Amino acid sequence: MTDSTETTPDATAGSGSRTPSRRSLIGWGGAGLALGAAAAGGAVAMTRAGNDVDPAGAETGAAVPFHGPHQAGIATAVQDRLHFAAFDVKTDDRDAFVQLLKDWTEAAARMTAGHAVGEGAYGGLAEAPPDDTGEALGLKPSRLTLTIGFGPSLFDRFGLRERRPEALVDLPKFSGDNLDKARSGGDLCIQACADDPQVAVHAIRNLARIGFGKVAIRWSQLGFGKTSSTTPDAQTPRNLMGFKDGTRNIAGTETDRLKKFVWVEGEGPDWMKGGSYLVARRIRMNIETWDRTSLQEQEDVFGRDKGEGAPVGKAKERDEPFLKAMKPDAHVRLAHPDSNDGATILRRGYSFTDGTDGLGRLDAGLFFLAYQRDVRKGFIPVQRNLSRTDALNEYIQHVGSAIFAVPPGVRDKDDWWGRALFSEEA
Repeated sequence: MTDSTETTPDATAGSGSRTPSRRSLIGWGGAGLALGAAAAGGAVAMTRAGNDVDPAGAETGAAVPFHGPHQAGIATAVQDRLHFAAFDVKTDDRDAFVQLLKDWTEAAARMTAGHAVGEGAYGGLAEAPPDDTGEALGLKPSRLTLTIGFGPSLFDRFGLRERRPEALVDLPKFSGDNLDKARSGGDLCIQACADDPQVAVHAIRNLARIGFGKVAIRWSQLGFGKTSSTTPDAQTPRNLMGFKDGTRNIAGTETDRLKKFVWVEGEGPDWMKGGSYLVARRIRMNIETWDRTSLQEQEDVFGRDKGEGAPVGKAKERDEPFLKAMKPDAHVRLAHPDSNDGATILRRGYSFTDGTDGLGRLDAGLFFLAYQRDVRKGFIPVQRNLSRTDALNEYIQHVGSAIFAVPPGVRDKDDWWGRALFSEEA
C-alpha cells in the first residue's frame, strides 16, 4: 500500500459538457430499447475552482462534465463514495461490443448529468421492463463520474493484439501478495464515484444491465470515506487505521504535475494520448492486530503522528518531511518519491468493509486506485520497494489486483468510449 501522503496525484476532467435532448433516441444493441430523456434530476449548475470541481458543489448535488480531453474521475475532486466493477467480455462479435461501448457512453453521459437511462423507470410499455432501474429517481447528480478502462486480456480479442500498449504490462508478483483470482483481473472496468452511494450503485447496475449477454461482472467493490484528496484546501481524510492519507497528493489544479506523472503523451500509441494507466489493489487490513498495537508503534510504522498528521520531527501535517528522521522501514519514508527515484502516482483510494470472515474478523481495508503515465515508472517500483521492508506489511495484505489502460475522454456527442482504439479512421 503506497502512502498517498507522498505519492498520489488527482486531477479534474475536461470541460465541454452538453445537455442531451429530452427525446434523443439510441438503440440499445439487440434489445431495441429507445433512449429518451426522462430526467431523474434537473440539470444542475456546477461550481468550479480553476480546473478542479469546488467541493462546495457537493452540497448542491452538482454535475461534473462528462465530455473533455481526459475522462472525469481521474483528476476530478475525489467524491465520497465508490462502486468499482471489473467485467469479462462474453461476446466474440466485434460489432456488438463496439455498439455496447457506444450505448454505455450515451448512458454514462445521461446519468452523470442527472438524467434517467432511456425512457426512464416508468411510463413506458407495461408489458416490457423499464429502461431505467429507478433507484436514482429524484436524486441529484451528486458529482457522479464514470471512468472506463481496458484490461490486458481484452487485447487478446477482436484483433487488438497489435494495439496493446507496451505500458499495459502484467503486474509482477510482489512479496507478500496473496491474490484471489476471483477478485483480480478483468477485460475492462468501470469506476463510478459519487457523493451519494445510491447514485454510484445505480450507474453500475444500469451499465451492467445494458451489457447483459455481452459482458458480465467479474468482481466489484463498494468503497466509502475517500482516503485521498485532490483538493489541497479540503480536510485530509483518514484511512481505517486512523491516519491521515493524501497530504501530498497531486491536486486537480496542478496541471504541470498531472502532465508529468498522469497523462499519457507521445510515448504510447496514438489512441492512448490523453489517457492514463490504472492499478487497482484490494488491500485487507489486519484491523484487530492493529487495534492492539501501541500508539508509538503505530506512529513509527507510518512516520507521522496520529493527531495532526505531521511527519516525524515536524509540527504541521503539510510540513516537508525529513525522511532520515523516520525509521528506515517507515511507510512514508519508503513511499516518498525521494526513495523511489522520483516515482509519483495519483491515488483515489477508498476504505471498504465487507462484513466479517469465518473467524469473526473484519474484512476491511483500503481499495487502492492509482493513476499514472506509466506503471513501469510509477506503481511497480514504488510497490516493489514497499513490499520488501515496509513496517506496514505486518498489518496489511494485498488480496486483489488489476491493471487497466484508461483511454482519453469523450470529446463530444459524436465520440464514444474507446473510439480511437476500435476505429481505424480515428
